[in-house]
Amino acid sequence: MNGFVRLWRRLPPFVIDLLAVAVAVADALIYAGDVDPLTLVLTAVACGGLLVRRRYPLLAFILTLPSNLVQNLLAAPMIALFTLSRLSRRRWLLAACAGAFAVSTVFPWPFSSDGGDQFGTAVYFVYQLATAAAPVFLGQLVQAREDLAKRLAEIEEAREHERELYAQSVLARERAQLAREMHDVVSHQVSLIAVQAAALQVASPSAEAREAGGTIRRLSVTTLDELRSMVAVLRVAGSSSPGLAPQPTMSDLRSLIETSGIRVEVRGELPDGVGAPVQRALYRTVQEALTNVRKHAPDAAVTIDFASTATTVTVSVTNTRATRPALALPGAGVGLIGLKERAELLGGGFESGATAQGGFRVRMTVPIVAD
Repeated sequence: MNGFVRLWRRLPPFVIDLLAVAVAVADALIYAGDVDPLTLVLTAVACGGLLVRRRYPLLAFILTLPSNLVQNLLAAPMIALFTLSRLSRRRWLLAACAGAFAVSTVFPWPFSSDGGDQFGTAVYFVYQLATAAAPVFLGQLVQAREDLAKRLAEIEEAREHERELYAQSVLARERAQLAREMHDVVSHQVSLIAVQAAALQVASPSAEAREAGGTIRRLSVTTLDELRSMVAVLRVAGSSSPGLAPQPTMSDLRSLIETSGIRVEVRGELPDGVGAPVQRALYRTVQEALTNVRKHAPDAAVTIDFASTATTVTVSVTNTRATRPALALPGAGVGLIGLKERAELLGGGFESGATAQGGFRVRMTVPIVAD
């Protein structure tokens, strides 16, 4: 059965129309006797009208009605009525056409003047009306099936579009996360290189070493400038991603402080059982604060304070006033914004600003989340 349906659907429309005309002609020949020219013409018009049933279904059905007045045809009007029902959504028109078919069949031409068997005529009319209802219902069923298939195709297309949007959102989150991590990691290291190169340029007694220090510093500044442009591109998508790869935790804080070249005092400690996402956020806060101190407050002293309650943990990084002019290092301008995003993702808060003594303070408070 399925093979027959697939074969039928592969047939060109004009072949199906020719088959419909052939069936209608065969039906007319079955009941044909000694026909007059008028009956022959009307029958030919009814059968030939099926060729235009796809484009003009109502016209094709109307062309079958005159033949019903002079000859009892069934195939041609039923095929035309089925096509009209499949293509039309006007229920009142379908009901009127079914009634017209029943009337043209029950009251053939020429009309009889006598009353005849009125009960038999009424029964025959109901029978023919039920016969006309069959192609109407079948056509509406096919129409509903086609509508359902289109709707399912639209739903599948919408789901595919939704999957594409989800994939794009995942990519956007990864890009934004990469931008934050690139800024936190690379700018920290390159800034440290630039600071050490500047110190070498100033303090070295060798002219060759001073020239090398200047070259390293210029390259570091150029790298930071290019990094800023790259971070800006990566952050275009924007996202809220809690982190997609293993990152440093508070166990790496001592190494960060030792390599920073800054006088740092650490007060307080973290409670036990703090989860990796929280440790990573606190580490990045300290890292970003030390990077900003090197850029904007050379030779300033830094104090790192850890405090905790039963449900939250706070890190505060405060630096004193700079004791010498700051180096002209470029900045991406997104470091503090990234820290605020981290805090919000963890359900905490972040604040930063100048102190009364002319220094600067950043503070992050986040809920304690165990691993």
